[in-house]
Parts: sequence; structure tokens; C-alpha cells
Amino acid sequence: MRIRGLLAGATAGLLALGLAACGADEPEASTGPVSLRMTVWTSNEAHLKLFNEIADAYKAKNPRVTEIKFDPIPFESYTTTLTTQIAGGNGPDLAWVLESSAPDFVSSGALLPLDDTLAKADGYNTADLSPAATNLWKNEGKLYAYPFSTSPFGVFVNNDLLTAAGQPTPAQLIAKGEWTWDKAVAVASAAHAKNGKGGLVVRDFDYKTWDNLATVWTGWGAQAWSADGKTCGFDQQPMVDAMTFLHKAIFTDQALPGPGTSADFFAADAAMTITQISRASLLKEAKFGWDLVPLPAGPKGAYSVIGQAGLGALRKGKSPDVAADFLAFFTSPANSAKLAAYFPPPRTSLLTADTLAKTNPLLKPEQLQSVVINGISTGVVKPSHSGQAEIAQAVRSALDPLWKADADVKTVLGGVCTAINPLLSK
Repeated sequence: MRIRGLLAGATAGLLALGLAACGADEPEASTGPVSLRMTVWTSNEAHLKLFNEIADAYKAKNPRVTEIKFDPIPFESYTTTLTTQIAGGNGPDLAWVLESSAPDFVSSGALLPLDDTLAKADGYNTADLSPAATNLWKNEGKLYAYPFSTSPFGVFVNNDLLTAAGQPTPAQLIAKGEWTWDKAVAVASAAHAKNGKGGLVVRDFDYKTWDNLATVWTGWGAQAWSADGKTCGFDQQPMVDAMTFLHKAIFTDQALPGPGTSADFFAADAAMTITQISRASLLKEAKFGWDLVPLPAGPKGAYSVIGQAGLGALRKGKSPDVAADFLAFFTSPANSAKLAAYFPPPRTSLLTADTLAKTNPLLKPEQLQSVVINGISTGVVKPSHSGQAEIAQAVRSALDPLWKADADVKTVLGGVCTAINPLLSK
């Protein structure tokens, strides 16, 4: 079995954590009572309620499974905490895995291959799983995690704030063929100037999670690194142009909240936010008129960016065979349809606007079609690379000088490549 280390960022620096576990692909069958723990990064009550309902149904069919616990870990420290638990012998039985960590987890030996378990599950229909959605989670032809969420990013809009500022809504701009990044920044800047609230927020970025900026720079045709992962893209002209545009939008136009400033769209503190449809549940009690639209077109035209998350069974869990069986139940056609209320599934049969609308009552079929269905068919996945945690920390540190009003964008981006080139070549 090939053994690889997953480098995870820790508060005291970078800690190398060996994840691989040697052994046969098929785990030994466990006996006696079973308790399962699954790590997630959501603490949303609606999400957890659904998860627990699915778990209760599984326990009813499998009496020896006495407990299935969903263990929320904060998103910003999720991978670090998870890998630390695994390295310390206290790993979960199942875990969500970020797309950025997929290359490390999938090739490390930490996860159990799922093909046989899913093929044997009654009515599972593995042929329904989109090859494009599962590609990131495969190694040497085997599937190591189920991509439970394949979710394009869109823009949630507070139409009331924009109208009060005398600005056109994105829907109006779309109707005129003018929904571009230039227009988005202009209306966001005007809204901020009028009401003092945030203009446009790239949710979960907060000047730390830099890969969320792929939702912006992809419009310029920029990439963090080449498709083969060997060549840095930060010092290339498309990225320089994109980051120059973003820097001006932040520090000159004040269209985006600056460093140290927060604005929560879902609390009516911002005119627009870039995020995924799983956040729509936060609008259930919204007191303002809102919309969901695709990302603005960039100089290279219309585009979409996808965030993925995989669900895997840990090979070194206490009962890996039961964990894999629960994973098959959790992601069955029936339960995938329920989960689709928050997490767009990889099942092609469920990827229709009408089907998704049944479990997403807050969203209109046309919103789901334009943002989710069309986005999945054309989108690119956020950056991922083997050794991602170490690379991500190096990029974040090298980008820090960019978040100042007088930053030299091109010089800073050149410094990013200097920092990560040795890591890309590993």
C-alpha cells in the first residue's frame, strides 16, 4: 500500500500527519454493538436535523448500531482538526472532505474504497453517479469518497438595499446582458456609499481562505496553477489582471469590505454575497427581497466555479464495514433527494430544476437552472493539489501583503510563486 503524508496547518506551524493505513481493501466485519461518529463542518440546525433523521432510519433497520453522532468542526480549522484526530488515533468513522484536500485523502490510504459496498447496496444505482462529479474522488479507478455536494457558487442579492441606493438589480442587468464584474462592483460600491453597509461579500474568504477567490479570478481565465499542478499561475497575466481588479474594488471602490471588516448578507448587512445554495436556508426568515443569480461575467465571458465535498469512510475507524454501509444508506437515491435541499447531488437523475425545486422551496426553478444545473455542466472545481494544506498556508502568507491599499500587486503575486514553486514540484 502506498503511504503518503497529509500536511495540515496547525496553529504552531505546519505538522506532517501520516494518514495511510496498510491492509486489505475489504475490512474485517465488525461484531457487537456499533457507535459511529461522522465529522462535518456544518452546525446548521436544518442540516443536522435531516442528518439525524437519516441516521435514525438506518438505526431502525440495523439495531446493533446504537449511536450515529454528527460532530461539527469549524470550517476554518476543519482539515487541521480532522487530520490531527486521525494521526492521534482518534479519527472518526466517516468524514466530510474538502475538495482542496481530495488529492491527499484519496491517495493516502486513509479512506476505504467504496465501489463494492455501493454496488451491493439495494437499489443504489451507481450508474446514476456523474463521472465528472466523481472524478476528483477516484484513484486508480476506485472511488474513495462520495461527492455528496457538487455545488456551484452563485450571488445572493438583497434587492431592497440595491433599490434603496438607486441601483439596478442583477436580474435587471442580466435582462440587458450587462451582468459583468464591472457592473457588479459599480452597484456594490454605490450601495455601500449610500447605506454604509457591505457591498459585495465573498463569503468565507475573510482575507484567509484565498481559494474562494477562484469565484472571481476564473472570470479572467486565471488559475492558481496549471492543470498538471506543476506550474504556478499567480504570476501570470490573467491572475495579475484579476487581482488588480479585485484590489481596486476593495481599496478604491470600497465595493467589498476591507480587511478586519465583516458584513453578513443574511443579516441584511450587505447588498450581495458569493456563496452556495446550501446557505439559502438562512433566508427562511428574511425580511428583505432577495434573489439568486449566476456569477458576473468576466473579461473571458460567463463562467462557473464549483465547490465539492466528499464523504468517506475511514479505514482505521472502529467499524469501517458498518461505516461504509451507513455511507451507502446516507447517499442512497431516496436520501440523496432529501440532501439535495442543501447539497446538489452527483446523481444525474436528480439534477433537474424541477427535481431540485421540490427540496429547495425557497429557490425558484429558474434560479436552480441558471446557477446550479448550468453551473455544474460548465463549471471548474476550486483549486486542489497534493500537499494542499502546506501549499494553502504558503499562498495565504505570501498573499498577506496584497491586502494593503498601497500593495504592488504584481510583485506580491510573483512572491506567491516563489513561495509555492518548490511545493508544486514535489
